[in-house]
Amino acid sequence: MEQQAKSPRQFNVVVVGQHGRLAYEALIFAASLRHHSRGFTGRLLIAEPQPGPLWPRDPRIGSPELRAELEALGAEIVPFESRHFGKQYPYGNKIEMLTALPRDEPFVFFDTDTLITGDLGSVPFDFDRPSASLRREGTWPVPELYGPGYTGLWKSLYDKFGLDFESSLDLSQPDEFWQRYLYFNAGFFYYRCPHAFGEKFLDYARAIRDDPPVALCAQELDPWLDQAALPLVIHALGGGRDTLPQGLLDGSVSCHYRMFPMLYAREADHVVRTLETVTAPNRIKKILKEYNPIKRMVYQGRGAKVRALFDRDHLPRREQVIRNRIKSNGFWMR
Repeated sequence: MEQQAKSPRQFNVVVVGQHGRLAYEALIFAASLRHHSRGFTGRLLIAEPQPGPLWPRDPRIGSPELRAELEALGAEIVPFESRHFGKQYPYGNKIEMLTALPRDEPFVFFDTDTLITGDLGSVPFDFDRPSASLRREGTWPVPELYGPGYTGLWKSLYDKFGLDFESSLDLSQPDEFWQRYLYFNAGFFYYRCPHAFGEKFLDYARAIRDDPPVALCAQELDPWLDQAALPLVIHALGGGRDTLPQGLLDGSVSCHYRMFPMLYAREADHVVRTLETVTAPNRIKKILKEYNPIKRMVYQGRGAKVRALFDRDHLPRREQVIRNRIKSNGFWMR
């Protein structure tokens, strides 16, 4: 793949922060960004859902100390309303928050369970050609024995929205193999305008949820709705799977660890060093000790015990096998 020229445009970074786990992860994310990307001059935005009928309890970050530390790290908390998803489908936060961001300003969204492990400014984003994370397994769709295959399932979605299906395919992959079809993890994505991206993302997600194609009648959309809609959004906006050089995001510059036991089990040494470095300052440690997985994994050494269970050069191929080994040794937390 031809290397893209580094974009000179300033961009914003956004994560969703709310009461509970995501608030603590957002703090760690912010600390890692400031540690590894000292030259980053864009805005760090923490999108925060507001109380409303779709949330049975207040979803806002409740800890004044945590909010103050986010602000000390230069983060800005941006409120947004949940009108379509809320508690019933919290992954919808990453869809609904987009139109609360500054219009026409390039953005990069990250899930909060991400560490920045290198200089984000070194990533040559082409904000006119959106993309998302390719660190994924073939989790959706799941073809039924007597139902349509991958081609029939995905084509039904492209047809629903008037999109060209054939140009989305990776023809180097065999027919009916899941990697032939455009599929991302929604752990990061980016574009030149959050409103343009968010409006299309919301339209597609709601249409798939409320009126799915007949071919999808046996397909589970919870929790996969965002990842079913995301490839369609990216394709419709002129992006794809090959708009970033490999090895930067989900590589040397960022790590979507998902859960702290999984981080210690499978991630590279520099990821563990980043986590333990950015969580070490006393002002941050005092806050993070309120969150049991960090308290146990980082500060009480359980992460090192998890790490000793695995050889990073010979990890099990399936994530579930890694999880099961951690659980059988009594170290699982989330």
